[in-house]
This record gives sequence, C-alpha cells and structure tokens, in this order.
Amino acid sequence: MRKIIESTLVSVDGVIGDPHLWATDYFDSEAEKHALELLLESDAMLMGRRTYEFFATAFPHRTGAYGDRVNAIRKYVFSSTLRNADWSNSSIVKGDVAAEAAKLKQQDGMDLVIYGHGLLGETLLKHHLLDELNLWIHPVVVGRGKLLFREGGKTNLKLVRQKSLGTGIVVVTYQASEP
Repeated sequence: MRKIIESTLVSVDGVIGDPHLWATDYFDSEAEKHALELLLESDAMLMGRRTYEFFATAFPHRTGAYGDRVNAIRKYVFSSTLRNADWSNSSIVKGDVAAEAAKLKQQDGMDLVIYGHGLLGETLLKHHLLDELNLWIHPVVVGRGKLLFREGGKTNLKLVRQKSLGTGIVVVTYQASEP
C-alpha cells in the first residue's frame, strides 16, 4: 500500500500561509536536494485547488532536477470548483475526499506527497490517511497569517526522524500514533 506523506513549510510561530513571502530565503541547494528526495520516492502529488493554482503558475517555468520533477510528476487535484487542470499530468478528483484518497492509497505505486496543510491535509489527517507529516520548521517569526492547525480533534504523533539543514530549517517527521 502507498503512503501519503505531507510536507509543510512552517514558521517557528506556526504560520504556514504565504510561504513564498517568508520561506524562500531558506530554500538553498541543500533544502532543494532534501525536497527532491521526497519527490523521487513518490509517483504522484495530491493538491487542493489553491496549492494547484499557485504551483501551476509558479512551476511550469522552473528547470533543474527539482523543477523538472515537480512538472513531470502525476498531480491529483482535489476540488469541487476547479473546471480545468491544464498543467502537465494533472487531473481533478471530485467527490468524497477521504474515500478518493483512500482509493489512491490502495493502488499500486510509489508514495503520494502533499505539500502544505490546507483543507486537504486537514481532511486526510482527520480520517487517518496521512502516514507521515514532515514539518519544515523555519527559523523565522512571521507574526501573522494562516496557522498550521485549526481547532479540532486531537491527533497523537510519534517523532520518527529529524534533520537540521544549514540554513537553520529543522525538518521533523512524525507518524500518527495510537491515542
């Protein structure tokens, strides 16, 4: 069975919103290499509409190993409002998010990766479909913006690995554990 692995950029104060405004200074060649490793272990990305729209604008012009991989990988866009998914290898998934994600998990293939913790990530976590949660904790206090988690149910996590990058980012990887 495939794993669903979320990879989310977060500030020390828990902000995930608009990472292009505060995280890009920390995305050096070491961070890109680490991000590429996750993509190379995956054969598809899961995205919500907003993430898709941002990436579909930002990435078609990117080159290099990381840009090439993001552009080439299969992309499943979970949206009830998006009409077209014209970016390379993209398709729209409609219907019950948890049920559709569970079907993708059951298919043969490599891992599935999701960037960011928006509504899609929240839904996957709530329905115990996230196998790993990678938090890229950046050494910056943003002060305001969308926070990582909303109020909701409790989910216990188990730390399975951590890695410090030269720019001060600490990547912590958690798995959901039994309550």
